[in-house]
Amino acid sequence: MIKKRIQKTEERMLWDEDLKKSSLENSRKRAIVITTVILFGFAVILFRLINLMIFDHEKLSEQAAQQYIHEKTLTPQRGVIWDRNMKEMATNIETDSLYAVPSKVRDTARLSSQISPIIKISTGEINNLLLKKKGKSFTWVARRMDLEDSRKLSALKSSFKDGEIGFVTEPKRYYPKGQTASHILGFANIDDKGIAGLELVYNDYLKGEVKSVPVARDARGKSLVSDVKEAVPGNNIILTIDEGLQYIVERELTNVMEERKAKAAVAIMMNPVTGEILALANRPTYDPNSPAMSDGEEKRNRAITDIYEPGSTMKSILASAAVEEKAVSLNDMFDVSKGSIAVAGKTIHDVHRHGVLNFQEVIKKSSNVGAVKVGMRLGATKYYEYMKRFGFGDKTGIDFPGEAKGILRNVKKWSGTSLACMSIGQEIGMTPLQMLTAYSVIANGGVLMKPYIVSEIISPDGKSIKRNSPAEVRRVISKATAATLRDILKTVVEEGGTAQRANVKGNLVAGKTGTAQIFDTKTGHYSKNRFVSSFVGFAPADDPRVALIVVVYEPVGETYGGLVAAPVFKNIIENTFSYLDIPMEKEENRIYLVSRSR
Repeated sequence: MIKKRIQKTEERMLWDEDLKKSSLENSRKRAIVITTVILFGFAVILFRLINLMIFDHEKLSEQAAQQYIHEKTLTPQRGVIWDRNMKEMATNIETDSLYAVPSKVRDTARLSSQISPIIKISTGEINNLLLKKKGKSFTWVARRMDLEDSRKLSALKSSFKDGEIGFVTEPKRYYPKGQTASHILGFANIDDKGIAGLELVYNDYLKGEVKSVPVARDARGKSLVSDVKEAVPGNNIILTIDEGLQYIVERELTNVMEERKAKAAVAIMMNPVTGEILALANRPTYDPNSPAMSDGEEKRNRAITDIYEPGSTMKSILASAAVEEKAVSLNDMFDVSKGSIAVAGKTIHDVHRHGVLNFQEVIKKSSNVGAVKVGMRLGATKYYEYMKRFGFGDKTGIDFPGEAKGILRNVKKWSGTSLACMSIGQEIGMTPLQMLTAYSVIANGGVLMKPYIVSEIISPDGKSIKRNSPAEVRRVISKATAATLRDILKTVVEEGGTAQRANVKGNLVAGKTGTAQIFDTKTGHYSKNRFVSSFVGFAPADDPRVALIVVVYEPVGETYGGLVAAPVFKNIIENTFSYLDIPMEKEENRIYLVSRSR
């Protein structure tokens, strides 16, 4: 019995020993497996670290930079435009632009409905924008807002979740004089790019230099660097325009538009000696601060882009050529008593019947019959040559967009009636600027000057980049011929002349009126009730300080240039002389003159 117990005890001990050996063996195996796994893991990590630190270092560095460094675009201030007296015509103001972070917007409908009434963009448009940009970190919602809209949105901002919307301060183009000189200045779009006028022509000078710089930010996207240099501002421009004269011209154009119920009106004032444009205006007009509120008709710069038939203002050009070529003398007599003349089957009439007129009286009384006879003496070839020399049929070269070159057919293409028609200002088309430039030839002693409107371009640090100065194109007529024409044109506002309403108190003026029928392209004939009334002249007549053209399109009622345009000329010149403090001439030497066309 005892022997059996001892045997069982020994067997149990052997079994326990075997069990311990098996357990130790299993533990050793597990340890080997675990150690192998750990070593393998370390090997993988080590390989990955080597790969990241050596082979993918550049790529990962760029990714890291993108997370904490972003590019900030700095918008430059557009250059200022001044008038000749350094009065601001175009400048900049600081405005807020609204942006959204679509990835953070949870309720696009709520956001859209709240901001829509303020920024005046439909909820549907805003909602579609946010959904389209879903997941993006930035999108513009409203650029360069009005101050009042910005204030309203700022008050609402607290009701939105953090980061849904935000504001960026941007410069906005601003025209402090409103409509004044709008056709000269033009305007810039929402991205500060020049679209029309000088803003377009000189955009590369004005726009400045857009700059992108890296800026560090924290995990919340807040910039960590504040000492970032500003973008390079644009260059500044000084005009030849005088803001005071511009105001005078525009006021008088507005008055004649209302009084005559005209379709449009143009006036340009120029220094005839230098070619500087002192004022240039059109009616109808627009406000460059809100260009979208106006249509194309209001934005048209008719002074430079529109072609018209000048009518009797062309007789001064004819007379200049005839005197220069000695085709006529002042005492030559012309019988115009019939009141009409037939040329190649076409009959040309005078508005009023006259008897026998000398050459000076032909211009003074604006006789169409007399002008045709002068044209016949001069001849087609010579007349065409002088019209080209005066600049017709070619652009003046003014530093302005959209200039038309006018219509002047080569003499070889003239018909049997062309010489007669062109002698009275038909069958030829020009811009108001071309006609004013031509009259400046007579005013300044016979030289065609290139008109210009920008005096100087100045860098932000005050250095002169570009300067325009008077430029002679060519001599057209002699000083003697110019003096003769000035004397002839001075007779037109005296008694018996055709433009007594251009009489300027205290100073002599010289000029010519024009009343041209508008050619109807539908009927192929000149209209019997649509006219262009004009007056072009200069003053003081013997020492011209300004040359001025006034063109009124389709006035209602009276249509003669002497009745419609001449009074506008007078009002502008009188106010101009007062503004410039030009003294009156001595009473005993004063004769009132200017000539009118029918």
